[in-house]
Amino acid sequence: MPPSTANPSARRTELLEAAYQYALVHGLGGLSLRPLAEAIGSSTRVLMFLFGNKDGLVRALLERARADEVALLGKLGRPEKPMGLAAAARELWAWLAADEHRPLLRLWVEAYARSLVEPEGPWAGFAQSTVEDWLKVLAGCQPGAERDGEDGAVRRTLTLAVLRGALLDLLATGDGTRVTSAVHHQLTLMHDPASAGT
Repeated sequence: MPPSTANPSARRTELLEAAYQYALVHGLGGLSLRPLAEAIGSSTRVLMFLFGNKDGLVRALLERARADEVALLGKLGRPEKPMGLAAAARELWAWLAADEHRPLLRLWVEAYARSLVEPEGPWAGFAQSTVEDWLKVLAGCQPGAERDGEDGAVRRTLTLAVLRGALLDLLATGDGTRVTSAVHHQLTLMHDPASAGT
């Protein structure tokens, strides 16, 4: 059983961060404790002691990845002064499309997919949790009347679907110009009633 993570030791925090940087480069699919331990200056024995087992380490890495995601989303959700879905989606897309975020986003997509096909493993619940995180923040970006209206949930769900689908395309092709143009075009159609009718 892994030690409590409520008050993690400095060594656990240090090794988790090093393992996270390793995972951003190498992914989690073929993760093996021995090469990971060697790469981050530790040992399999220490990793087992601090994280319990490989699944415990994977869970800790997914929590670390989710923390980065939540930190980004937290900058957008201001229910007292909502920016609107279109503006929020454009800000989110600018962040998602930035080259420097590709390693994190590849890791996120890998974890998302694994949580769908291995629902009982260490990935359990990751996909659902990220959807809930994003929808909660997008709700906070909607004006109250829209957020609580009949189609408020539909509008934020559609916004998330556009961003997620475009992200998969971007990661697969690297064609930022084409995908960004498509995202902006679709957001205009979705959030500008005058354009939607043309």
